[in-house]
Amino acid sequence: MLVLVRVLRKGNDMTTGVYGEVLKKARNTAGLSQTALGDLLSCSESLVGLIERGKRRPSKKFTLAAEAVLGLNGELFELLPNTTVMSTPKWFSEWPKVEEKAHTIRTWQPLVVPGLLQTPRYAQAILSAAPWATEQWVEDAVETRLRRQSVFEREDPPMYWALLDECVLLRSVGEKEVMREQLEHLLKMAERPNISFQIVPLEVGATPGVLGGFALAQGDGMPDHVSIDAAAQGAVSAREETVRRVNVIYDAIHTWAHPIHVSQQLVREVAARYEDQ
Repeated sequence: MLVLVRVLRKGNDMTTGVYGEVLKKARNTAGLSQTALGDLLSCSESLVGLIERGKRRPSKKFTLAAEAVLGLNGELFELLPNTTVMSTPKWFSEWPKVEEKAHTIRTWQPLVVPGLLQTPRYAQAILSAAPWATEQWVEDAVETRLRRQSVFEREDPPMYWALLDECVLLRSVGEKEVMREQLEHLLKMAERPNISFQIVPLEVGATPGVLGGFALAQGDGMPDHVSIDAAAQGAVSAREETVRRVNVIYDAIHTWAHPIHVSQQLVREVAARYEDQ
C-alpha cells in the first residue's frame, strides 16, 4: 500500500482524489463493498463512494476508523487534504525538524512503543488517556504523530534503533486487538533494513533507563540532539554535555538487551497471546 501512495503523490501535493484512490484500493484488497465498509464505519454507502471519487473531503474521524478497519498504518492520514497539523508543545516543536534531518535515531522507551512505530489505534489509546483529552485533541494529536512517521518514507530514511523494556509488550494499551495489531506492526517495520528493535528483559531489574524514555538524533550539518520525556514537560537539547550523558545511558541499557532475533521472537510470542485471549 505504501508503494501505491508513493506512486500517486507528488511531493507534498496531497489531493482528495489520491486519498479516494488509496481508500478504494484498500477496500477492494480487503474484499469489502462500499456498503460493507460503510456498515463497519457507521456511515452510508454514498459517503464512502463520494470520498472514493474525490467529491467529499474525509474527516479525521472517518480516516482513523477506516485505517483500523482496513488494516492500514497511516497511509490515509498522510493524504488528508487541507488539514492543519495540531501545534505541538513548545518544548517539543523542534524535535520533528530534527527527525527530518537525522540520518540516525536511537531511542529508549520503558513504557510504550515509540511514537514513530505506533499504529493509529495504539496512538489513539495512549493519547486518550491524557486528563485534558478531547475527541478533537486526540484526533489532531494522532494525525501529528502519524505525519512524523513519514521520515521512514524518505529516499534516504534514517537508521532507527529502538530499545524497549519488556513491560512495553505486557502493558495492555487499548483492547487486545489494538495490542496484537501494534506488535505485528512492530515486527513488520523491523523487516526494513533501516529499522531494528531490541527488548530489555524484566529480569534485569533496575537499569539506568527506569526514570524515563529518550531519543537521540544525529544528522549531517547539525549538532547531535536529544529529546527527553517527562510527565509535565520534556526537553529537547543540543547541549554537548547533555547529549553525551544520554549517550552513555543508552549504551548502558543496550548491554542488557536481548539480541535482535531473540527480541523479535519474544514479540511474536506475546502477540500470539493477545490473539488467544
